Amino acid sequence: MASTHDHPGEQVAPDPVKLIAVRETALSVDEVFRAVGDDAAGGIALFVGTVRNHDGGADVDALGYSCHPSAEEEMRRVAEKVVAEYPVRALAAVHRVGDLKVGDLAVVVAVSCPHRAEAFEACRRLIDDVKHEVPIWKHQTFSDGTEEWVGAC
Repeated sequence: MASTHDHPGEQVAPDPVKLIAVRETALSVDEVFRAVGDDAAGGIALFVGTVRNHDGGADVDALGYSCHPSAEEEMRRVAEKVVAEYPVRALAAVHRVGDLKVGDLAVVVAVSCPHRAEAFEACRRLIDDVKHEVPIWKHQTFSDGTEEWVGAC
């Protein structure tokens, strides 16, 4: 008798990286959620990063993201690492660049897997690695007139 892990739905899907993008336009949670839909997925984990009105105890007045031309390629590399480590059915990641306002969506990532624990773990790895390895930088201007660059790598 075959184990449940032998079922094709328990394995990584063919071509699970469904959406990778760095955009100057507003991001859509619905688009990312739809991209990771899969009949074999019992769990979908989605993370949405938004622009907050403060950082490090200071009020943020303006924020902009910029990226290296290789950012999408690096995001795909990060996604493929996640796919290699987890039984991902579908994965999507989009990051915004340009000038954003408080409340705007800065990044949306999602992963579907056969089970919820795997989906949570894979999504956490995906967002953490995107933030640490993809060359996207945040420029913040604070209400006191100071500025700060925060880099992903």
